[in-house]
Amino acid sequence: MTIKTRQQTNLFLLLSPATAWLIIFFILPVLIVLLYSFLERGTYGGVTWIFTLSNYQRLFSGLFWGVIARSLWLAFLTTVACLLVGYPLAFLIATRSPRWRNALLLLVIIPFWTNFLVRTYAWIILLRSEGVVNTALQSLHIISEPLNLLFTPFAVAIGLIYGYLPFMVLPLYSSIERFNFSLVEAAQDLGANDIRTFWRVFLPLTTRGIVAGSILVFVPAVGAFITPDILGGSKTMMVGNLIQNQFFKARDWPFGSALSMLLTVIVLIPVLIYFRVSDES
Repeated sequence: MTIKTRQQTNLFLLLSPATAWLIIFFILPVLIVLLYSFLERGTYGGVTWIFTLSNYQRLFSGLFWGVIARSLWLAFLTTVACLLVGYPLAFLIATRSPRWRNALLLLVIIPFWTNFLVRTYAWIILLRSEGVVNTALQSLHIISEPLNLLFTPFAVAIGLIYGYLPFMVLPLYSSIERFNFSLVEAAQDLGANDIRTFWRVFLPLTTRGIVAGSILVFVPAVGAFITPDILGGSKTMMVGNLIQNQFFKARDWPFGSALSMLLTVIVLIPVLIYFRVSDES
């Protein structure tokens, strides 16, 4: 056995556990869902092994595009809000001394120590009519009667932003922390002001962190179902809730699978954009 063949064999052995994991727990389930999307619904749920395109025809009939559009819009707003809040926060953390940097990073990571469901339920206490927000606003005489905050798109957006903000901050921090700040000094020596330096030097060189953070926020936000179910009620259904209802309430597995495949295509688009940006940078 040659050295090259031995190296290839060792590489195959090293990659085989990860490859098997991806095949069993990712590729195979996706293929099963894809297969189910072309089958008919059984009389009492499940599937009937009759191949059809009716699920995709029903999908593109226009009845469910309102839910899909709402999901995309809320995910987009969540991503933009997390970027506007997370970029300055990541810059603040990256430019502190090591002691403060570690403490601030710990504060960003601490929410992961609590179950996401519990953290989402906590917003009910904050946003309900007798909650902390309305009580504080009434105590300050800003409002005379409680605002309708809970079970609204606003509540869903707040819950999504709160839940996924760390996913934006951490990639941005990693990108900014590696930035060579001597380039800022060089730009200022050449006559660029702070705004021009930011737009022409700092922002382009941290684009990878922006794109990575945006994907990590947008992808789970567009398919979220816990947050809209708890904070939005039945008034703010997203595509994740629609898929859940098809599988567990309507028991229409083929149509739920077709919706799942559509969602898969939607979330693949920003991932492909990230790969494109990574190749160019």
